[in-house]
Amino acid sequence: MCGIWALFGSDDCLSVQCLSAMKIAHRGPDAFRFENVNGYTNCCFGFHRLAVVDPLFGMQPIRVRKYPYLWLCYNGEIYNHRKMQQHFGFEYQTNVDGEIILHLYNKGGIEQTVSMLDGVFAFILLDTANKKVFLGRDTYGVRPLFKTMTEDGFLAVCSEAKGLVTLKHSSTPFLKVEPFLPGHYEVLDLKPNVKQMKEDQVQYPLQTFAIGMEDSPDLLAARKVANHIGSEHHEVLFNSEEGIQALDEVIFSLETYDITTVRASVGMYLISKYIRKNTDSVVIFSGEGSDELTQGYIYFHKAPSPEKAEEESERLLRELYLFDVLRADRTTAAHGLELRVPFLDHRFSSYYLSLPPELRIPKNGIEKHLLRETFEDSNLIPKEILWRPKEAFSDGITSVQIFERHYPGRAYWLSHYWMPKWINATDPSARTLTHYKSAAKA
Repeated sequence: MCGIWALFGSDDCLSVQCLSAMKIAHRGPDAFRFENVNGYTNCCFGFHRLAVVDPLFGMQPIRVRKYPYLWLCYNGEIYNHRKMQQHFGFEYQTNVDGEIILHLYNKGGIEQTVSMLDGVFAFILLDTANKKVFLGRDTYGVRPLFKTMTEDGFLAVCSEAKGLVTLKHSSTPFLKVEPFLPGHYEVLDLKPNVKQMKEDQVQYPLQTFAIGMEDSPDLLAARKVANHIGSEHHEVLFNSEEGIQALDEVIFSLETYDITTVRASVGMYLISKYIRKNTDSVVIFSGEGSDELTQGYIYFHKAPSPEKAEEESERLLRELYLFDVLRADRTTAAHGLELRVPFLDHRFSSYYLSLPPELRIPKNGIEKHLLRETFEDSNLIPKEILWRPKEAFSDGITSVQIFERHYPGRAYWLSHYWMPKWINATDPSARTLTHYKSAAKA
């Protein structure tokens, strides 16, 4: 006995819909799993396991290396699976009797598969190569199966009706739940999403994103870069009120109350939210680690010596997990995005840190001078942007009270605030620094 559940084409929040699958947890008290299918709109399998066979590979959906395009969730027992395995010479990857369904389907299709099965079973088989979903149930319906379906392509299947009755879909106020008839199989077309069609038919343009307040210098600079490289550019505007309103969600996501981290996270949180809601982009490249590695912070202008600047750079890199990469990870992960950080590639960072300290310090009043100079002849970005002084993002406010509301008694997670060195700073914002003020006047 196990519990199977699957959802295809949901237009509601998938994490909310998956709660329905927990209503059949009694069918499999030993373990449970939810697994999404990449490339398809809210396509998810749920499985509650009663562990009887193969403790190592018995979890479902069952997938084998030979057929990476097949996904199987089934409940029951196939009595003749060993006989058919030996007859056809199938090489099993697991000790699960249901694996035979994958081999039979790949060999002769669904009709031949169900005609050869001897046992009690209900199954959901997904073939992403042919974009089909197959449902099947044993002759007398010993194993249960229910389904609900809409005309616009929403399908949900479950061992028991209780796992479907609370599901929602925008096209109908009431989803009709029906038993899947014994002794039957059904073939259903699976619609690919907006993303997969682009990959199949249209070249996906480079996407770039920028966020800021109206007419902010960063937005204008990002716009120039986007025009230069020909990207499909997205600008997200927000005001101080929206930033303040987001603070509670931001601090909950961050699990920290560091002033600088929270300030910088507001914009990144809001733009990540925009990316998830309005685009198909999932993997995001960001410049985390650049300031720490290449001495980009404005206070490096005040370093007493190249050696002291080197020590500070290495300290910042060691503490990245407390501040910048914590911010970048939590704000993107909060919206289901995956972050990539090329400046923190260990080979690049090791090489850069091996260079003489005097080569890495700010020069001619410009921080990150060596890094900028490297790209001087590349024409990858406009020269005015390449040599543009660092702009400080410091809008927003925070307090330990908000953090404590979400994580009471956990203030010790933050050992110290991020603060600039070599100056008498009472606020971590770069806008309080003398260098920044003089640069602004110039």
